[in-house]
Amino acid sequence: MTDRKDFICLAHRGASGHEPENTLLAIEKAIALGAPWIEIDVYSVEDELVVIHDERLEATTNGAGIVTQQPLAYLRMLDAGKGQQVPLLREVFEVVRRRAGVNVELKGAGTAAPVVKLIHHYIADHGWHRGQILVSSFNHNELAEVRRIDPHLRLGALGYGFPPEHAKFAEDLGAVSVHTSLACVNQAFVDDAHRRGLKVFVYTVNHPDDLKRVKAMGVDGVFTDYPERVLARKSDHV
Repeated sequence: MTDRKDFICLAHRGASGHEPENTLLAIEKAIALGAPWIEIDVYSVEDELVVIHDERLEATTNGAGIVTQQPLAYLRMLDAGKGQQVPLLREVFEVVRRRAGVNVELKGAGTAAPVVKLIHHYIADHGWHRGQILVSSFNHNELAEVRRIDPHLRLGALGYGFPPEHAKFAEDLGAVSVHTSLACVNQAFVDDAHRRGLKVFVYTVNHPDDLKRVKAMGVDGVFTDYPERVLARKSDHV
């Protein structure tokens, strides 16, 4: 299993091991390293989609407070690391320019509809196609809303522990992939997901020993802060 040529590398919040996470600098670094997929996180604020992971600003910026309770103008004036702004999702698409696929993780409530609207814009007006975009979330209600609005967008269902039915929750959502943690992944889960026609992506895998272990289970790819560590056997198709 360790030599599968279709193993997929997803740059976690960009190349966040090298540059401040979820910034345009981290995304450019991931592309420069050859990452075929970029994973970022979004919240909806004042009809814009802001790219940041944590609910609170203190974790990754010089600001304070809950992301969704702050004015957009305030968020945009913050330093997200190395002088980088908190980016907007549309800026991410403009920077990527179809050089990589984008996995948009829905973090906040009410993100499904505006994300789908923006994706439709980039498909219609900028030549993107659905195979270059994956929408994921721990919030399965948001994923169900994405599916309701556009049944053809690809979904990745995030989870941490294992329900008794293993990967059935992802199958029920109509997902193409299930995303599970390095701490929880095991052979039974991987086998069950594959029986259901789902790909298995594991987060967050940075150490060579962990990479070897999950590859031995037959997982289909990993999220990593250091894409160069797994790119030897990458694929650009989800």
